[in-house]
Amino acid sequence: MEQTSNESGWRGSPDLWLGAAYESLLESGIDAVKIMPLAKKLNLSRTSFYWFFKDREELLDALVARWREKNTGNLIERTEAYAETIAEAMLNVFDCWLDSELFDSKFEFAIRSWALQSSGILAEVQKADQQRLDALARMFIRFGQDESRADVRARTIYLVQIGYISMQTKEDLSVRMKRIPEYVEIFTSQAPEQRELDRFFARHGYSG
Repeated sequence: MEQTSNESGWRGSPDLWLGAAYESLLESGIDAVKIMPLAKKLNLSRTSFYWFFKDREELLDALVARWREKNTGNLIERTEAYAETIAEAMLNVFDCWLDSELFDSKFEFAIRSWALQSSGILAEVQKADQQRLDALARMFIRFGQDESRADVRARTIYLVQIGYISMQTKEDLSVRMKRIPEYVEIFTSQAPEQRELDRFFARHGYSG
């Protein structure tokens, strides 16, 4: 992500600094997200950072806000997206696991790794976990599940996906896509219709 000061203006921009912080977090962990290394990465002066952020803590807060808005925000939106059946609703959620523009798994892993070092970030992660679980449970309640069953189904879905992320599981796209119908049926007790699968596969450019 090298950019010269001529390309970005001699001070850069808030998004430029935040993007460099994001890349450093993913590449090397939170200890690498420091002003001087970021300045060198961007070929900008250290003092230009202070035009946009009061200090490193404000930059880190912005990084957490970006994670929260992208991963938690988009996951909640997908649970609320229009669906005719619970199987289709589940496929809407699965969009997050296959589209990094909706849910950034590498970012998620980096934030959770950071949480091992910071009680404040751990609290943020725990808050996000609860918001996501609540959203998944509401999705099941919307389709007639009682609260207790909705809660357990939500946990089953979410903990499986966080396990994928925590284990840094690598799966060939075709392998994962072939498993999707079975996952949907296990998670919802309802097999997806072929037309629902066709729409889902088309969204992700998969032809089978």
